[in-house]
Amino acid sequence: MIWTVLQVALGGALGASSRYLTGVAAVRLLGQGFPFGTLIVNVVGSFLMGLLFVVLTERGQQGAMPFLLTGVLGGFTTFSAFSLDAMTLFQKGQVGLALVYVLASVVVSILALALGLMVAKGAVA
Repeated sequence: MIWTVLQVALGGALGASSRYLTGVAAVRLLGQGFPFGTLIVNVVGSFLMGLLFVVLTERGQQGAMPFLLTGVLGGFTTFSAFSLDAMTLFQKGQVGLALVYVLASVVVSILALALGLMVAKGAVA
């Protein structure tokens, strides 16, 4: 168990560093008017999550999943895990549940962020 946690931690450090560098590069190349860095990591991370999930599963290399999927891609973007969860529900034929999950995740997360902002501003004031 401790080895798996260390794999996730190392992968997370690599993924988070990659996310930061992608964001810096996006601002330098594309400017600050739109969150291109976030969009890029979400799209690339989701693509890589799908690709690696299938490749690792079909090759019987699920042992690499904690490092690559949870660690590297989780540190790079949690949106990739969200995308995989939503697609898994959809592929299981649970379309309604998948839609509820997507809508709830997006709407509730934005509301939670707004609440956090309000609480923090109230605590500072």
